[in-house]
Amino acid sequence: MHSLFRKICLAALLALLVSCAPKGRYIAISGYAQGGTYTVKLNLDGVDARPEAIRDGIDSLLTLIDTTLSGYNKGSLLSRYNRGERIVPNPMFQDMFERAKEYWEETGGAVDASAAPLFDAWGFGFSTDSLPSDETVLELAARCGMDKIPQDLSSGEGARLNYNAVAQGYSCDVVAEYLYSLGVKDMLVDIGEIYCDGVNPSGRPWTLAVDKPVDGNNDPGAQIQGKWQSGGGPCGVVTSGNYRKFYVRDGRKYAHTIDPRTGYPVRHNLLSATVVAPTAADADAYATYCMVIGLEEAKKFLAQREELEGYLIYDEDGRMLTWASDGFNLVD
Repeated sequence: MHSLFRKICLAALLALLVSCAPKGRYIAISGYAQGGTYTVKLNLDGVDARPEAIRDGIDSLLTLIDTTLSGYNKGSLLSRYNRGERIVPNPMFQDMFERAKEYWEETGGAVDASAAPLFDAWGFGFSTDSLPSDETVLELAARCGMDKIPQDLSSGEGARLNYNAVAQGYSCDVVAEYLYSLGVKDMLVDIGEIYCDGVNPSGRPWTLAVDKPVDGNNDPGAQIQGKWQSGGGPCGVVTSGNYRKFYVRDGRKYAHTIDPRTGYPVRHNLLSATVVAPTAADADAYATYCMVIGLEEAKKFLAQREELEGYLIYDEDGRMLTWASDGFNLVD
């Protein structure tokens, strides 16, 4: 009887997971990853894999990312590298390093994974320090730069890396590639950042909300500034801002966006930057870049890159204003 009851419950659960939606057979898979939760929505049409197998595959990939690239997992390859231990870099570790170096070169050092000591010193890395002296900032900034990292990644002696500016976007891309390999065409991967392709269960392109960048707005979707709708094609969508990770000392706000070129947290009127790019890793890196360089330079950057779209929210004399690139599809 107990065995029969379990089978009935399992059948009911699977029926719920693959229940028919208005268009296609959509399911939602969720779990824990990178200190938070993830949600993946996908259409099972044309896919042979079972929902539980897909979930196990996603979880395995996220575990690999955690044990490779997380600075919070003390046993990860990255943490061991940052402690100066000898490691055997896996392909993912090598791939992330090469990408980080490309972003560093492209942005003139504004996006710099080697600035881990600066992030730590200001309390936004893998430590709890804050308010370093000017002397400390200058000393640490002088040691940053991806060109100073030894090319032999088996030893991290004298080098420290922090991939927080791109790791969540990269994770979305990895999961998306796995789903593509199964034949999935319609998907939305949410691991703090977003990758989407195709259409939602209603048969329409995916629509995402852009949060209002109000200090302390830590609940995604609670306060909305605008909504973006995809064109139905593959893309990454990432918002970077200084309204969730910051602290106040002596009446002054210190935000988590550090300019590695100066060593100090940025101080300008750009509140958040949402970037749409071909990959979530690119969107992640370029959203960070926009937050480093500020409003006017971010406008120029987004306007001259045909493959990118952007939505900037900024403060002007106490008013919250917005700027959107021509192809950023805002909807009601």
